[in-house]
Amino acid sequence: MKRSLQAKKKLNNDIKMPILGLGTYENCSGRKTIESILYGLELGYRHLDTASLYGNEVEVGQAVRESNLSRADIFVTTKLWNSDHGYQSTIDAFYRSLDKLKFDYIDLYLLHWPVENLRLESWRALEQLYAEGLCKAIGVSNFLERHLQEILDNFSIIPIVNQVEFHPYLYQKELLKFCNANKIVLEAYSPLAKGFRLNEPILNKISNKYDKSPAQLLIRWCLEKGVVVIPKSSNKNRISENSQVFDFNIEPSDMKILDNLNENYHCSWDPTGVP
Repeated sequence: MKRSLQAKKKLNNDIKMPILGLGTYENCSGRKTIESILYGLELGYRHLDTASLYGNEVEVGQAVRESNLSRADIFVTTKLWNSDHGYQSTIDAFYRSLDKLKFDYIDLYLLHWPVENLRLESWRALEQLYAEGLCKAIGVSNFLERHLQEILDNFSIIPIVNQVEFHPYLYQKELLKFCNANKIVLEAYSPLAKGFRLNEPILNKISNKYDKSPAQLLIRWCLEKGVVVIPKSSNKNRISENSQVFDFNIEPSDMKILDNLNENYHCSWDPTGVP
């Protein structure tokens, strides 16, 4: 199904999340950041992804206000950084993010990393924030099956989203299967592998077939897998290009070729060694 930029995916708590979002990692240059986000919102993006680590929560909140769109129409994610793990420090960090964004609530709050010995206490804090209605959904990032299972075994609320690096060169098939089986939405960051593989001949051959760019093909591949996708950019041309992925479908034979490109290639953080 092609769908559109306005398409949403229903989460396991019945909240709806836009399937394509605008990532803002490394986009923290004041007014330029606000302008790039405003441009994305003008194009029709309704899903913004930020984090305490990114240093741009103030700009994201400002862009939402300047857009003149209803706050309820924009889905905003932010994340807890590693140094803030622990029950009370998670609560405190959440309120700092809320203050920087100048929002009454956050749509999705994530643990950015499965910090050893502290992640369960941090999850307990997220459950409290969720119960108070301060965030509409809670989840995790960079969690593998064993990290997710630990939460499933110890808490009544399961992660609603797991945001991980995901692209054909890091096709985390078993993790996707685990998440689907447990009603956890997988969300892809770095879907373009940070641009490192965009000149690969096979990508160009297949993308040319659909009259699309390799970047558009990679985003479409994620969407075909039922994954929420958040390509990041502050460049207006690329923000626009990344949104133009709803007018084609990848044929099964080409999906199979892309699936077979997996080489467990991490271009970002790799949680494999985290107990």
